[in-house]
Amino acid sequence: MIPEDLRYTAEHEWVSVADGGAVRVGITHFAQDALGDIVYVQLPEAGTAVAAGESLGEIESTKSVSELYAPVAGTVSARNELLADTPEVINTDPYGSGWLVEITAADPAAVDGLLTADAYRELTES
Repeated sequence: MIPEDLRYTAEHEWVSVADGGAVRVGITHFAQDALGDIVYVQLPEAGTAVAAGESLGEIESTKSVSELYAPVAGTVSARNELLADTPEVINTDPYGSGWLVEITAADPAAVDGLLTADAYRELTES
């Protein structure tokens, strides 16, 4: 379950370019499967500046608490408010309604430097 049309990080986030050029971010099927049942997500407010590779929030499961990392530098333009009441949607639809945040990237070309589906597949299989 590694969609070909997305980009990925070594920290198991996926990235897509959303309508209007914003970058939509979520965690991969691999990550949600490793975490187990997700019970809480802490996400930044819209307007928060984020730096690539820096923490932008946390995701809590019945197994552990994990940091979420910004795949690109920019400003958070939206967060998925659905997750406040139903964080478990990340387990059932990590690439759809389980998205986390949208970021207006400081450099939209930065997405091209992220892992391709093939490179991410290699990472998770090794």
